[in-house]
Amino acid sequence: MSVRMIRIVSRESDGSLRVKEFEDLKEIRRQYEQIGLDDCNTELSLRGYPLFRGLIGPMADGGDFARYETPGVFEVLTKEWATAKSRRRRAKTIIPPAHFPNVAMPVSMPDFVSG
Repeated sequence: MSVRMIRIVSRESDGSLRVKEFEDLKEIRRQYEQIGLDDCNTELSLRGYPLFRGLIGPMADGGDFARYETPGVFEVLTKEWATAKSRRRRAKTIIPPAHFPNVAMPVSMPDFVSG
């Protein structure tokens, strides 16, 4: 298990997000009951991190943070993420054949001058 800072995101009573960062798991274990270990995270560096009752995670949050969220925060942020409009993509640019020197080009017939 690599050393990361731990970030817990919860909601304040006024509805704003509260982000609290920890350097180790000792204080988190005092506040939340550990119910297991993450053994199937797609982020390999997070495998082995604890699972806590009342928190969803761990999930990668930047290079140096493992993130846990309360269920309410997770639900709201997931809905926002799912409904966010993605950027429109441009149509692919067609590259003219002259940029491909190994491709056979049709040969045009020379103009014959009648004489």
